Amino acid sequence: MLRRLEWTVLRRLDGILQGDYRTVLRGAGVDLADLREYQHHDDVRHIDWNVTARLQQPYVRQFIEDRDLTAWFLLDLSGSIDFGSTDVTKLALSAGFVATLARVITRHGNRVGAVLYGRKVEGVMPPGATRTHVLRLLQQMRRPRPVDAPLSAKEARKEAKEARARGAKAALRPGTRLGDLLQAAAGIVRRRSLVFIVSDFISEPGWAEALGRLARRHEVVAVRLVDPAEMALPDVGLVTVEDAETGEQLFVDASDPAFRARYAAIAQQREAELIEQLGRSGADILELATDEDLLEAMLRFVDLRRQRSRRRASPRFPATLRQNRAVPAGAGAPPAAPAVAPAAPPSKPIQEAA
Repeated sequence: MLRRLEWTVLRRLDGILQGDYRTVLRGAGVDLADLREYQHHDDVRHIDWNVTARLQQPYVRQFIEDRDLTAWFLLDLSGSIDFGSTDVTKLALSAGFVATLARVITRHGNRVGAVLYGRKVEGVMPPGATRTHVLRLLQQMRRPRPVDAPLSAKEARKEAKEARARGAKAALRPGTRLGDLLQAAAGIVRRRSLVFIVSDFISEPGWAEALGRLARRHEVVAVRLVDPAEMALPDVGLVTVEDAETGEQLFVDASDPAFRARYAAIAQQREAELIEQLGRSGADILELATDEDLLEAMLRFVDLRRQRSRRRASPRFPATLRQNRAVPAGAGAPPAAPAVAPAAPPSKPIQEAA
């Protein structure tokens, strides 16, 4: 897979960017280099007020950039990632993006590390800078995971207790707790780094606060994986859909326009809430779709990094790059009170019921 990506994506990316990856590989940290007197064109945010008060003359700080880049990939490999209504699953999309970006970074002498999360934090790959290191990362991402394993007795009791506290029904399998991955990463990634969180963000609540804390300490890019069927249910008749996270199943009539309209309305509501949470965190947001060409996705990532480069003087304003997606015509107007909420995407492509 890596060799194919090097020929089909990296070579074309090199041609388009003419080898200029300076913006993409900009270091995540800065060091204080010197102090000098304030000049009229200087940014007032760089004024050193302690020195200014002591010398009774405005002084500004000068910085040099730390060019040694360490990038970390926080990889959500839970059940819902192994879904795709097109020829490409979210897992394959994630692997392609991570492999391509990791090779861009390591080819220029920088290092990449990873934290892998399935049902729990499964392992940590310390930063490395070789092609072999990237191959090992790909192997770890693509190895089978026991996503269908039922809860143990202890886990089932804990899940039932937590579900009662939430006023919900206990799940057959544990759902994704993205907050666990982010909290673990906070203890693993000590030095300020460029951190990519690659996930569909279908998760139990509680991750937004952990993401905000991580974004205050590191330069964070939330890479959100999406599939078209998560926004608009296709008209495929009577089907059984399964929540890939919890194992719950539901028999639905996908040919009913009213049901598809409710599905689309709730999906849009969830989308708006998710984007708001990501935006509040301070992380940059990059959206990748399973029906999108990987090269186009990489070019949008380069645009995102260029936006960040222009905004470095104002780091409180994150950059966002999303695909332009809309609910297909004919989905109908959203009802006032949706009655059926779409579960996490099925673990397998939707098939017509017998």
